[in-house]
Amino acid sequence: MSQTLEQFQAYQTRLEQYDQAIALLYWDLQTAAPKDSIEAKLSAVGYFSTESFRLSTADEYGSLLKKLSAPEEYDQLSPAMQLTIRRNLRDFERFKRIPEAFYTEYVTEKARSEKAWEAAKEASDFSVFAPHLDKVISMTKEYVHYMEPDQDVYEFLVGLFEDGMDTETIDRIFAELKEGLLPLLAKIEAAPKPALSALQQTFDPDAQKKVQELLLSYIGFSFDCGAVAESMHPFTTTLCPGDVRVTNHYYADNPISSIFSAIHEGGHAIFEQNVDKDFWHTAAAQINMMGLHESQSRFYENILGRNPHFWTPIYEKMSALLPEFKTVPFDTFIKAINDVHPSMIRTEADEVTYGLHIILRYEIEKAIFRDNVKTDDLPALWNQKMQELLGITPANDAEGILQDMHWSDGSFGYFPSYLLGSIYDGMYLEAIQKDLGDLDTVLENGRILDITHWLKEKIHRFGSMYNSKEVIQRVCGKEISAQPLLRYFEEKYSKVYEF
Repeated sequence: MSQTLEQFQAYQTRLEQYDQAIALLYWDLQTAAPKDSIEAKLSAVGYFSTESFRLSTADEYGSLLKKLSAPEEYDQLSPAMQLTIRRNLRDFERFKRIPEAFYTEYVTEKARSEKAWEAAKEASDFSVFAPHLDKVISMTKEYVHYMEPDQDVYEFLVGLFEDGMDTETIDRIFAELKEGLLPLLAKIEAAPKPALSALQQTFDPDAQKKVQELLLSYIGFSFDCGAVAESMHPFTTTLCPGDVRVTNHYYADNPISSIFSAIHEGGHAIFEQNVDKDFWHTAAAQINMMGLHESQSRFYENILGRNPHFWTPIYEKMSALLPEFKTVPFDTFIKAINDVHPSMIRTEADEVTYGLHIILRYEIEKAIFRDNVKTDDLPALWNQKMQELLGITPANDAEGILQDMHWSDGSFGYFPSYLLGSIYDGMYLEAIQKDLGDLDTVLENGRILDITHWLKEKIHRFGSMYNSKEVIQRVCGKEISAQPLLRYFEEKYSKVYEF
């Protein structure tokens, strides 16, 4: 190992310590921090973020990156370290263009905006959140212009969350999916609806937490390097190597919500936990392709978790932990988790209509950054698109534009990744069945960990060594297409609804 590489790794360790402190503060803000501590916590977030920013834009750091980019050094590095140098030098050059005072203000405003969103959602009043959102939108545009002044803002944001992806590709495959989804939804809507009254009862939230532990363990989440907590909006975060955490939210009248949030967030966490240890402390361990990440969470949640055969080995175990399910026949539960109908809340949407929820958000984000739609006009635009795509209109802001936290922290460009993930899943399904055989049989026999192992060997262990287009080509041998997902939907729901 060269002296320059040793110096770089020592420098990276310092950066990682700040990142861990920031991640822990965010975790605390979302899960446990008392109300009166919020401003102090936000101040600490601003401090550590500023210090991290200073380190990541210091001339010393840039000098190390440039030295390691020289052929005589670069050619001696491992592929993961080469990726680290390429990515970090790119980010260094971008961040170097951002004024430090602006960066501190931006980080602090986003954290403050998150708390304003929580208050607005609780009050179902967009006006409480609007000035914060307006400022975050404005500052996000400024943030991008500092880094890449000649690039389209929204194009940059999409690439920020899904490296190698572009809006031209997304437009093509989303249009392909939309063309197939709308007539499929019409056929489902015309079919008889299942009777689900057995689920109309109260389910103990504390017992739901025990079910979450069962499900996480069953699909392969390791509690030796993971933890769980409760938050308003379920999420997954990696604090450091060996510490991947998930949250959930529990509704007494809707246990299916926490059940599938557990499986979804578990899919995210398993991906992070399964990254090869040789990649720790490199850019490969920082999985910055959100579509790829969402493909793992949504594969567990939908392709596996909504398959009836997933539940055959564990339904009685779940009922023992949550006794109310003893009064819910297995067939009724299966119909409930595969019930397709237009609904207001994205996170509660079925896997068919979910894609339309994402297309709505994608179209609004393009309107924000390309058409400069006014912030105050967003609720009306949201409601209009809900009516166009799903045939329903929110009764209030909480079930409309305030339902997601993403825009509060400036995560514009993230939403498309959810649907990209589902599109990738249709392709993974076909590849898995070629290698492991019929999925129904694998699940019926309780071999869920065989699937987790397949995903680990094909995808997880590489972290972000390859972008999503490269992963799809390596795993499936094809270019990205929505057709496999549409085939999966058509085959599955023609049986469920008998059309």
